[in-house]
Amino acid sequence: MALKGLKEPSLKMILFGGKGGVGKTTCASAAAIYLAEDFKTMIFSTDPAHSLADSLEQKLDDKPREVKGVKNLSALEVNAEKALWKFKTEHQNEIKKIVETGTNLDAEDIDSVLALPIPGMDEVMGFKTMIDLIDEAEFDKYIVDTAPTGHALRLLTSPKLLDDWVKVMAKMRWKYRYMIERFAGKYEPDKGDDFLLSMKKTVKRIEDLLRDQNRCEFIAVTIPEDMAILETQRLINSLDKYGIKVRQLVINSVLESDGCKFCREKRKEQDRYINLIKGKFNGLKTTIVSSSPHEIKGLTTLADFKNQLFN
Repeated sequence: MALKGLKEPSLKMILFGGKGGVGKTTCASAAAIYLAEDFKTMIFSTDPAHSLADSLEQKLDDKPREVKGVKNLSALEVNAEKALWKFKTEHQNEIKKIVETGTNLDAEDIDSVLALPIPGMDEVMGFKTMIDLIDEAEFDKYIVDTAPTGHALRLLTSPKLLDDWVKVMAKMRWKYRYMIERFAGKYEPDKGDDFLLSMKKTVKRIEDLLRDQNRCEFIAVTIPEDMAILETQRLINSLDKYGIKVRQLVINSVLESDGCKFCREKRKEQDRYINLIKGKFNGLKTTIVSSSPHEIKGLTTLADFKNQLFN
């Protein structure tokens, strides 16, 4: 069975995720080439150790770059640290004002607090970078090559972290608002309030997109090995808790040849794991991709891989 439904016009974001080394980047790259046949497509890499440029054999950075040799396809490697720095730079005045009016901290203390790293906040801003580009509606399809499971889950649950951060900031603001209304009788919203409202809308936009099965799909990628299967199961269960439903699964690197004893024994072991996968994930559409004798790198080999994914 091949991957289905990715060319539905309503589907905007397709994410590929799984254990490290199972072929997520290859699947994402091949899917992007496939979709670019009919749609203007953007592929993102969110893995700090980016391999998308190596897969496409193109130089990439944190700006959209056209992929040479593939019409309608652009690529971008998300720089989460840079996105967080940009966010702080653009909004430092509003954040300082909120903290200043909602606490007893002096200017030096506030600067010290804001300089502290907030765990996971860079991933939040990395995701916001993608959402902002989607909102610009310059492309029809957006493919996401995620990092290995743990990092990917932090990325996909980042809206909750941002929401918690906004709630803390909003609590400071409400204290300030209460005091102003108590003594001045009237409170006039300022840029700090506009900022908090904007962040709250960002949280809702991200959550709405991730949980909308018509607009977003997460495709799990695994290989027929025990540790990969166990990690895939944890990934799917974790996503389900956050309202993200996985409907399709790719089993990659399946040996086809039986020309030697090693090949026959290896395939027997893989068949056992493939049957285990089908039993564990019997509600998912499963696509099996054969192991390649060559490294899948560059547009020619990606085109061959694409044919296995979609034909």
